[in-house]
Amino acid sequence: MSEREAMFWAADGEGAVRCELCPHGCRIPEGAAGLCGVRENRDGRLLAASWGQISSIALDPIEKKPLYMFHPGSRILSVGSYGCNLRCPFCQNCDISLEYDNAERNAAMLSPEQLTDVAKQAVPGGNIGVAYTYNEPLIGYEFVYDCARLVREAGMRNVLVSNGYINPEPLERLLPYIDAMNIDLKGFTDGFYHNLGGGPQAVKETIALARTRCHVEVTTLIIPGGNDSEAEIARLAAWLASLDPAIPLHLSRFFPRYKYADRRATPRAAVNRLREVAMGYLKNVFVGNM
Repeated sequence: MSEREAMFWAADGEGAVRCELCPHGCRIPEGAAGLCGVRENRDGRLLAASWGQISSIALDPIEKKPLYMFHPGSRILSVGSYGCNLRCPFCQNCDISLEYDNAERNAAMLSPEQLTDVAKQAVPGGNIGVAYTYNEPLIGYEFVYDCARLVREAGMRNVLVSNGYINPEPLERLLPYIDAMNIDLKGFTDGFYHNLGGGPQAVKETIALARTRCHVEVTTLIIPGGNDSEAEIARLAAWLASLDPAIPLHLSRFFPRYKYADRRATPRAAVNRLREVAMGYLKNVFVGNM
């Protein structure tokens, strides 16, 4: 597979480059990668090192994304790669997002043309397009961008399942090719997001912008003792309602995983209680992973 130069970067002196894709704005020295692990400085150029690298591929129900109000009952070809630009200690896909082995990362390769052909072949099985998911797709921005244009030309739909941690300019450039997004709003406080290596403001800006261009649903994974207070969920739901009270919100149960492997799963009753809180502001609140 040929190398793909990254988009959204600038030279930053002494052979380093500055990545301008997400709010981290990583300054990357020669031979190193940004925090995401897949945007690499080679010879003073920023390369999209995970371009075409596929860790996971499956034909999923659209509801698994989760998207409950976008072509319900359909299926979508779901693909993932490697890496992430957040560091959630409760990551549910840590083996491809955070704990992968760089030496084995290129086990499977697909070009945008090949992926589009696979998606076309799956149409008789109910496929409506491609979902970029499993790891954080937007750190592999160039592959998503290249694929999304071809998928759209082929008359199919593009879906992003993302943490929403991206700068406005690249998001603006991609959104004309995106039909739906499920965006993780992981909490509603700076303190909670600080533990994940990010902040909520950029994610809120992504939601606010994306909902004006495509169908948007939001997911919050409920972490016991982390983001599970009624006050926090009320603030989160009220903010979403200020954009549009019809925005679907999914409240999901946490299960022990990664650095939180020793913690208890979120009680079903707790999620149901928080759903009732959110329903005070929003028309469509769903509970998943029960």
